[in-house]
Amino acid sequence: MVQKRILIFAALIIAIIVIGVFGYYFIESLSFIDALYMTVITISTVGFGEVRSLSNAGKIFTIILIVCGIAIITTGVSMIFTAILEGTFRDTLRRHRMAKRLEKIRGHFIICGFGQVGHDVIDEFTRAQEEFVIIEKHEERLDILQEKKSELLYVLGDATEDEILKKAGIERAKGIIAVTGSDTDNLYICLSARALNPRLRIIARVIESEAAAKVRKAGADYVFSPEKIGGVRLAAAALRPAVTSFLDTILKGEYYELMLDEVVVESQSPFVEKTLQETNISQDIGIIIPAIKSHKQEKLVFNPGPKTFNPGPKTKISAGDVLIVFGTPEQIRQLNKSCQR
Repeated sequence: MVQKRILIFAALIIAIIVIGVFGYYFIESLSFIDALYMTVITISTVGFGEVRSLSNAGKIFTIILIVCGIAIITTGVSMIFTAILEGTFRDTLRRHRMAKRLEKIRGHFIICGFGQVGHDVIDEFTRAQEEFVIIEKHEERLDILQEKKSELLYVLGDATEDEILKKAGIERAKGIIAVTGSDTDNLYICLSARALNPRLRIIARVIESEAAAKVRKAGADYVFSPEKIGGVRLAAAALRPAVTSFLDTILKGEYYELMLDEVVVESQSPFVEKTLQETNISQDIGIIIPAIKSHKQEKLVFNPGPKTFNPGPKTKISAGDVLIVFGTPEQIRQLNKSCQR
């Protein structure tokens, strides 16, 4: 805004100088240098002597030039000064509101890095109406973000620094996603995040596949490589096109009647220590439970699945288990109430 007003002011000054030069050149038959000199001393009102006595037409033109010059300069300076004050006040107010919101937020995700991958993550979180805070060290990227989505929470700084993570509410967050363009930075983010919040779910991106093992050792719960995932998805699209199309539709939320989601079973839920058959979830709510992720192990228990996992209706639900569910948004809401009651 300030830059735009400065450009307008400069354009008006140049315009009045050009008009003045041509006016003195044609009215008083002055040379270009004399006409420019007369224009500048007239607009600036410095009071230097005239090149020569002016005709009546020249005097009238000078009066008009003085009035227009003073009006343009006064208005231009006032306009720029006001824009600076408004911008400063607006920035201060925005930072104050941002700090207040950052102090109150909890149970959120922290997204480190606003590159192309980070942009896609933000779009998905916005669509899912999930609370999150962005950390980005390049101010110009945040300016672009503010122009598109001014209500988003962010922290300007290096996500590898503990103080910046604390500003983003790392102690109160439930997850962090490290998607900077550097494997080293993502590694440091995982180390710092795990130390500051041992219960945090950490998801990290790696560029070089060799870095995946190191990032896992640093505390990441899930490590992904966009290039590797892209290759797997391309192969799946070629070999199993219908399945890939189905998963894309569900995961992207393009079909709003049915969703694939996860529901955590809290300790106070009536489903704890009951089998799937005893809960009657599928019959009462009408939702499908294709798998369960036990809090005791990393493997998924599929329903029905391999015999080694003891799956099916006899699978017992424990507190902390995650139910992978497939159903309508209303069915998922009902199940959430029952699992958290």
